[in-house]
Amino acid sequence: MEPVKLVKGYKFDDHTTSDVRVCFKLIDEQPEWFSCHSSVLSQNSKYFADWLSQNDVRSNNCIEVECPRVEYDHYVKMLKSMYLPRESVIDSFDSVKSAVGVLRASSSLGCELVIKSCIEYIEAASWDEKEEEEILEVARTLGSEAVSLLARLQAPSADAVKNVFISAIRFATCMETPFPPFLDDLKTSAQEQIDFMIHEDDDAALVTMDEDVRSVVQEGLRKLLSALRTGLDLLSTEFDQSPDQAEQKILCSLADIDWIANLLAKIEMMHDFVSGWSEISDHVLSVVQDKKYSSGLWAMKAKLIELTGKALDAVGYGSVVLPSSFRVHFLKTWLPYIQMTKCLLDENSKDEICLQMDSDSCQNIESAIVSMVLALPSDDQADILSEWMKKAEQFRYPDLTEAFEVWCYRSKTAKRRLVGGVNGASNPTVSL
Repeated sequence: MEPVKLVKGYKFDDHTTSDVRVCFKLIDEQPEWFSCHSSVLSQNSKYFADWLSQNDVRSNNCIEVECPRVEYDHYVKMLKSMYLPRESVIDSFDSVKSAVGVLRASSSLGCELVIKSCIEYIEAASWDEKEEEEILEVARTLGSEAVSLLARLQAPSADAVKNVFISAIRFATCMETPFPPFLDDLKTSAQEQIDFMIHEDDDAALVTMDEDVRSVVQEGLRKLLSALRTGLDLLSTEFDQSPDQAEQKILCSLADIDWIANLLAKIEMMHDFVSGWSEISDHVLSVVQDKKYSSGLWAMKAKLIELTGKALDAVGYGSVVLPSSFRVHFLKTWLPYIQMTKCLLDENSKDEICLQMDSDSCQNIESAIVSMVLALPSDDQADILSEWMKKAEQFRYPDLTEAFEVWCYRSKTAKRRLVGGVNGASNPTVSL
């Protein structure tokens, strides 16, 4: 139906020129009648056009329309809108809620001009979640006219999602340099939305991890690890100027690494984190164990144990498979630091000098170490357990008693279990 070109001089509710009256009927309420013009109504509304074609206006110039009470104002506004040019209809809306209400009324009475104006206004406006549900509900009744409304609600293409995700990863990992400090809040938001996009709940994860996405995630990890190394290189100078600010800077870097480690765990890329953390471990420990920081940087030292715990967990429970030589080296690299730092944290926390590590986190790390030790060759287990027992009186954490007991049992029964064949015969291929 084409937009109406109104006869000049016609105005809504003009008693002097009207030839028909309209009321939106409400139950148990006195109806309010509006003076209208049959030409305007028939050209703008299929409902009114059908009614006028079946009734003689001269004998019955009253049209009653059933109307829900909550929609009354919207029906009246729709009627008034029939007397306005299209651009004026759009200008008459002051909220999405009002436009949606008028759209429902217009849809029920087949008012195409007003429907188009409502859609144009709503499509250009911002919506909240409640309004979006209402828009979706009414859009389902509109057919092809709702295409522009549904375009915003439809799932984006896989390529569009991929491009946004890659951009978010680059932003969340500060790949673009220099990275202004005032964008930290936006970086945090990017990290949160990345977590949301990959999370599977009632809906499928939004992002498919193809090789391009994985490559960008790997690049982001390298960027964050490199930033940590640079921060540690500058730590000595910055510590002299302001110890608290120097530590906070490193903690921010570690927080970003913690975030990406959690991301990598969700997308089955922890191998990259373990490898990257191992590569930087010697440098990290050479800095943090400097005597200069012996009585400070406790939050940073605790955070390093937490991050190392993520790597130990991944390796100890088999989600990351690595050669035994790597596992031995990694464990021997970090175990002395974990023992010493945990002991100092516990001692200092009694005097409220520094924080104390979360008990659940400590338990998880201890369990991962036990599991990791038990998966090593027996001689490597013996080396680690011997060192642990030498220091057990000084360092009660981690408790490797379980690993020690299992090692003793395995060692005592190893020759019998391995030398005996399936039928009790000697197996010449196995020797101790």
